[in-house]
Amino acid sequence: MGARHQTWGSRTFDIFNHLFLSIIALLMLLPLLYVIAGSFASDAELSVKQIVLIPTEPTLDSYRYILSSGIIFRSLLNSIFITVIATAINMLSTAIMAYPLSRVTLMGRGWIMKMVVFTLLFQGGLIPNYLLVRELGLLDSYWSLWLPGAIAAFNLILLKNFFQQLPDGIEEAAKIDGCNDMQILIRIALPLSMPSIAALTLFYAVGNWNSYFPALMYIGDSLKWPIQVWLRQIVILSQAGFDVNANMEDYVQPPETTKLAVICVATIPILMVYPFLQKYFAKGMLLGSVKG
Repeated sequence: MGARHQTWGSRTFDIFNHLFLSIIALLMLLPLLYVIAGSFASDAELSVKQIVLIPTEPTLDSYRYILSSGIIFRSLLNSIFITVIATAINMLSTAIMAYPLSRVTLMGRGWIMKMVVFTLLFQGGLIPNYLLVRELGLLDSYWSLWLPGAIAAFNLILLKNFFQQLPDGIEEAAKIDGCNDMQILIRIALPLSMPSIAALTLFYAVGNWNSYFPALMYIGDSLKWPIQVWLRQIVILSQAGFDVNANMEDYVQPPETTKLAVICVATIPILMVYPFLQKYFAKGMLLGSVKG
């Protein structure tokens, strides 16, 4: 009876758990459906209905408005270039710093980790960061977007914790075979850490793709602006009643549908990358957060 009762209770819990998670997933999916459907709806329909999940008269006016010139395509290529290079710099810098910090034989390891944790709580501030970038001569350069955020302290700690879980015997065997520390990192530590590497790559890539304020602050040349900055400009101009595209005379797209279309254009590219890294995501975050 006890086993049957436990089995019944377990099944009841599973049913409740699936139902609860399905409701949560639906609640999280509804805003995305609203954004996609609203971007294809007319402004008149959005002004009448509070929520639009299936537009009655679908239209591509919003997408024609924001894609009618080469500005968006150029800024999209800028964003791809910035994100790829920045993510590569992030992962290279984080791995090179995380591996030695995972070794207990490193002198001053405790003090270095304290300084890393300190940066999680306190930062230099907006004005000191700008002055530093200016004095280094990085203004109007992509390096101003890459170097200041080369290493994220939280991601560094996660990767360090994962490196600590690697068996010491592997490192000792590699040293006996004549490998130095850099060869151990490249040939052994990194291949064994692919789940965490994939998860942190996703973190960095999403952050670099969505970031717009550093470009707004450091990049004055509009030809170098990423897509996030241009989409922000489009929303501001559409709300003010101005047309961002010079080749579209006497046409101003309503701001509400423009904003929804802007969200779709800025989100779809990074969503296309996520499925390739999703299988590593949960495993990598779990393995990297076990040890302190």
